[in-house]
Amino acid sequence: MKCPKCGADNDKVIDTRPSDEGRAIRRRRVCIECEYRYSTTERAEVLGMKVVKKDGTRQDFSREKLMAGLASACSKRPVSNANLEKIVDEVENSLNDQRNHEISTNAIGEIVMERLKKLDKVAYVRFASVYRDFTDIKSFTDEVEHLSTNNQE
Repeated sequence: MKCPKCGADNDKVIDTRPSDEGRAIRRRRVCIECEYRYSTTERAEVLGMKVVKKDGTRQDFSREKLMAGLASACSKRPVSNANLEKIVDEVENSLNDQRNHEISTNAIGEIVMERLKKLDKVAYVRFASVYRDFTDIKSFTDEVEHLSTNNQE
């Protein structure tokens, strides 16, 4: 593991503990060269999980792509990176728990939107505008009005 501060490839693990309800391992490390301390997380990959895209093509599930989509939706919003990581972890855990090895982008989008709706309404609308594929302004405004009505209750 390369040190994020000096780039040296010489570190020592000083603490290891389970994380994310046992689905990951968190390691505390120290660089031998500059003595910088940092943490890493190891988790099992979602092997064999295929995402079925809207055009019918299949791709391997990518945690990084999901994180990038969330980061885009939450751009300039008061949403921490930790909250985004938590959503990605929850989606990944949900996929790991399924017996099916294929899932549609729409199904993933619904899982994400459910969590974003509770976290940040603007980020939710941004994300929904991509995954719900609004065909016209009316369907978009209907979604915003529905969100606004449910928020007042």
